[in-house]
Amino acid sequence: MRARIARLIVDRMFDQLPVRAVYPDGTVRGRGGPELRIVRPEAMFERIARSPKIGLGEAYQAGDWTAGEGTDLGELLTPFAARVTQLVPRPLLKLRWLVDKRMPRTLRNTPTGARSNISAHYDLSNALFAAFLDPGMTYSSALFDHAGQDLEEAQRRKVERILDQAGVGAGTRLLEIGIGWGTLAIAAAQRGAHVTGITLSTEQLRLARRRVADAGLTHRVELRLQDYRAVTGSYDAIVSVEMIEAVGAEYWPEYFRTLERLLAPGGSIALQAILMDHDRMLVTRNSYGWIQKYIFPGGLIPSRTAIDETLAKYAQLAVEDDYRFGADYAETLRRWRHNFAANWPLIREQGFDETFRRTWEFYLAYSEAGFASGYLDVGQLRLGQLSGSENIDRTTRSLPGAAAR
Repeated sequence: MRARIARLIVDRMFDQLPVRAVYPDGTVRGRGGPELRIVRPEAMFERIARSPKIGLGEAYQAGDWTAGEGTDLGELLTPFAARVTQLVPRPLLKLRWLVDKRMPRTLRNTPTGARSNISAHYDLSNALFAAFLDPGMTYSSALFDHAGQDLEEAQRRKVERILDQAGVGAGTRLLEIGIGWGTLAIAAAQRGAHVTGITLSTEQLRLARRRVADAGLTHRVELRLQDYRAVTGSYDAIVSVEMIEAVGAEYWPEYFRTLERLLAPGGSIALQAILMDHDRMLVTRNSYGWIQKYIFPGGLIPSRTAIDETLAKYAQLAVEDDYRFGADYAETLRRWRHNFAANWPLIREQGFDETFRRTWEFYLAYSEAGFASGYLDVGQLRLGQLSGSENIDRTTRSLPGAAAR
């Protein structure tokens, strides 16, 4: 019964979308466009009925549906992402609490939990990531300056821009939170900065240290397996690229207080952050989705409003610059997905199976659709310290009765 109800709801969605959904019996729904071929309807709708936020992805992993011949999966998912807030009837939206699952407490980003969550994704295999990333091993959005630009060049352009944003130069004491495979640390050291970099991934750390040594920069770069909360010292600049998504709303106050504590007077912080609209973030922040279950345990994408509100309440910091380039992330993900498909034979040789292939194919296409549709965005944010007068003004405005005055 619940699978039949799910089919009625999903068919109604198809009929609002520029897609062509084809059932095994030849039934076609949708307004035409990229083709979604349903292989096992009963299994697919049972999964969706059991867990609406997770079931569609699990059905793809299991092969219950697929993109039609000649259809690009990213293009197929983009219309869904573009209309995600309009597809479900309003009366059903009011009942989402009945089907939404809360994030398991085991995925909280405590110091121990964060180590486990990061390891679950980033310690899969350095060879896996090398098979689809650019040669510089940069796992975040590139910044393109023209169509057809080489991915590695666009990644270097992104790195150089955020280093400029943070004011990193010769002699800068730089802290990088979340080092990836060392590309930014190497670029900063080549500018003459003294870099301290931290990660919770043993696999990333091993390869990043080797790359730093190969570049002859060990005298300028120190890389550690360490949680951001355990860092001490004072730094002229702090840079963190797409790491805030792994912090979790519960720990945003501590994260920004830590940045404030570690920043030397007059210093700058530059964050590259995936962002979503505030209303959407509020709806999803306490629920458990496919991405958290299968790709990024404990992850949550913030909104710019959430960042501003957390800063205003917990740290003497404020966003001074906000540069957005969401369309570039869609292109970055498209290239990663195509690299992944082209190099799948090499990935399979590492022991990854067909379910893993479909899981990551869906993850990359699903994410690409989010950016291509504008549901998600990415920005480089520069945070600066508030002046004394700004601190006083902020405190005054937060006092009881301030609005009436």
